[in-house]
Amino acid sequence: MRRQEDSGYDVVRDDDVVGMNFLPDWLTIVAQYFTTIGFIVAFAFCAWAMRAVTAGAALTGTLLSIVFCFATGPAGLVPIVAVFLVTSLSTRIGRRKKERIGTAERRRGRGALQILANVGVAAICVAPLLYAEHARYTLLAGACAALAEAAGDTVSSELGQTFGGRPRLITTFRLVGTGQDGAVTIVGTAFSIVAILIVCFACQWCDLLVPRFVPIVLAAAFLGTIVDSILGATLERPGRLGNNAVNFTSTAFSAALAIAILFAHRWA
Repeated sequence: MRRQEDSGYDVVRDDDVVGMNFLPDWLTIVAQYFTTIGFIVAFAFCAWAMRAVTAGAALTGTLLSIVFCFATGPAGLVPIVAVFLVTSLSTRIGRRKKERIGTAERRRGRGALQILANVGVAAICVAPLLYAEHARYTLLAGACAALAEAAGDTVSSELGQTFGGRPRLITTFRLVGTGQDGAVTIVGTAFSIVAILIVCFACQWCDLLVPRFVPIVLAAAFLGTIVDSILGATLERPGRLGNNAVNFTSTAFSAALAIAILFAHRWA
């Protein structure tokens, strides 16, 4: 058994040592993970059937989710589902308006690279936990920040276009057209914070996020959405970076910031 200290790091007790458990219930473990894989595959199929994602995106999401859940436990599926539901709902809200101005997501749904950009960093963060438990809750905090940033960025963009009115470019604050790269609105920013809170709550509810780490993850995720907008205005707008590269970079920034702060706090 493993207990969690106030600091958020794992402490291994004697009965965790290899060889101390002579009769591990392997059948239960195998059944648990096969069930998790079944849920992941079924969820990906439903997302594809709803045209929320392409077939390639469904496959990519399945593989990334399997890595994430094998590293974190079956409960790791909860925040991934939360991100999908929040982003999909925000994409569908106000679709007619977004179609009129030419900013609506394509009818086929999100592509594989979009899924990789939104979930890939979280999977990378937890991948070391497949082999070792060192700094478990620090790495999990980074993954949670990446997922929360992905949700916040998408919701900010989608609902900002629907309800936010005329946006301003984040670097100059001049008025620009709706849906422009690097454009932000107060309403979109507010919705972004709500989405980040939802994902962080999902992560905490399934014990992936230590309560005392929540403020750090919230701040890292929100700052990641700001970085996303700045990159959109300075690099994506002139065509130097694509949208998927910007999204991947901003999720990586959020994860790296959360992990760096927690490591600095640990060794201070």
